[in-house]
Amino acid sequence: MVGIYFSGTGNSKYAAQLFCKEYDSESETYSIEDSEALTAATDADLIIFAYPVQFSTVPKIMRDYITDHNELWMNKKVFIIATMGLFSGDGSGLLGRLLQSCGATVIGGLHLKMPDSIADEKALKRPLEKNRELVKQADRKIKESVKRLKAGNPTREGIGVLYRLAGFFGQRAYFGHKTARYSSKLKIDNDKCIGCGICEKLCPMKNISIKEQKAVSSDSCTMCYRCINKCPGQAITLLGKRVVEQCGIEKYI
Repeated sequence: MVGIYFSGTGNSKYAAQLFCKEYDSESETYSIEDSEALTAATDADLIIFAYPVQFSTVPKIMRDYITDHNELWMNKKVFIIATMGLFSGDGSGLLGRLLQSCGATVIGGLHLKMPDSIADEKALKRPLEKNRELVKQADRKIKESVKRLKAGNPTREGIGVLYRLAGFFGQRAYFGHKTARYSSKLKIDNDKCIGCGICEKLCPMKNISIKEQKAVSSDSCTMCYRCINKCPGQAITLLGKRVVEQCGIEKYI
């Protein structure tokens, strides 16, 4: 077994690591940004994928990763973990169908409600204790799901026609276009930017660079919210107009 994840503020990384360690203490997990992930996946018979749902669909960076290496997933067994702030519908099923088109066999799925990573939308914020409880609930779900997988009866959340309809009509029909391509909507306030370069280092798309001691963005944002949640000057926004609360899994565990 090997775990492969894409993570913005740490939710999916946390879930993948806990799931894999519960299943096999010797198992390893890798970010899709890690060059060793492909080698590990080549040698694995079972791959645990984890990713954060965006508008009831898969972030473009994760979709591109799967399709760019489509031959690697042939004849692999895969289990998919979808993390979300509110609602997914068929989060695990959506990535599962993409992997199936590459020849993989989807054996199960798990949906985990986690602390929301969208730092610039007040309506999505929860109290600190609520977020900590969400992580504890996720821990319990992960451990139960591992037991079921070991027993040959894996959880199948997000997989099936009803889940698919819920995902489509719940969000994807109205907002799915937002992740059809990379975004050019990232906004940087030059008055707040201190030119520290943290955003440049964190961006998985190399979408941000420092020029004349200020951060500058391009048109390939995958909406992971890393830069927004880690910017010390709270100078970056995407969906909202100001940073309400900076988030990260380390706050809740």
